[in-house]
Amino acid sequence: MAQAAQALIGDSEFDRDTAVTLREEGVYDAELSAGWTIIHAVNGGYLLAMLGRALGEALPHSDPFSVSAHYLTASVPGPAVIRTQVVRTGRTLSTGQASLFQYAEDGTEVERIRVLGTYGDLDSLSDDIRTSATPPAMAPIEQCFGPGDGPAPIPGSSAITERLSIKLDPSTVGWAVGAPSGKGEMRGWFGLADGRDADPYSLLLTVDALPPTSFELGLKGWTPTIELTTHIRCRPAPGPLRVSITTRNLAGGFLEEDADVWDSADRLVAQSRQLARAPRS
Repeated sequence: MAQAAQALIGDSEFDRDTAVTLREEGVYDAELSAGWTIIHAVNGGYLLAMLGRALGEALPHSDPFSVSAHYLTASVPGPAVIRTQVVRTGRTLSTGQASLFQYAEDGTEVERIRVLGTYGDLDSLSDDIRTSATPPAMAPIEQCFGPGDGPAPIPGSSAITERLSIKLDPSTVGWAVGAPSGKGEMRGWFGLADGRDADPYSLLLTVDALPPTSFELGLKGWTPTIELTTHIRCRPAPGPLRVSITTRNLAGGFLEEDADVWDSADRLVAQSRQLARAPRS
């Protein structure tokens, strides 16, 4: 049987489903795809990628450097409108904000997510690197586990898992067999299921695509993001990504997640921190 061709950047399901259409200056129409839902809500990383793309079109610089999002209400599949505002433009950096709205039953707009982002040109960055960061220790990809290797741990829709290629390190999948480690760690290999290589916009999805670390703390269920800040450090090399996420403090019903994303050239290409509401189970 012939092998399916690998999807290309700009011509993949991810690109089509995060596309925005300019209606007028600063206003974009969008369609939130049901293919990126988890427990009936649209994934926050997918939303961040869509708004990131809208800002990339609205600003004179196209590469996201730092993007901070506040999630106000849960998004659902269907039409949406994105409104952007240019805050500042400079020679090497520009800053803008964007909000995504959907429609209530009475036709009024409901703001779902608000983003503030600074953009530049990743290809113009200095190659001077001074770091103590090291790639996460993980089992080879063929020894790791994906969604099809066990029963679905989350009730409701998990359509997003069909669009992702995730292989979790065996040391972070105890939750799937009823034996969570209690360490609040999640590590895995990541890619898009159609083989599309990573770019700065897909990295905005990557930081919020693995199962939540709360699973390894013995909690299951929806872990809604309150705020997510992502730093894109360089343009990723082709090939699978390695993602490491840790939680150090669950208190007052909230937890933080710190994510590092490494490319196939052992470069730290993205970092993020989010505040999320812990599952109530």
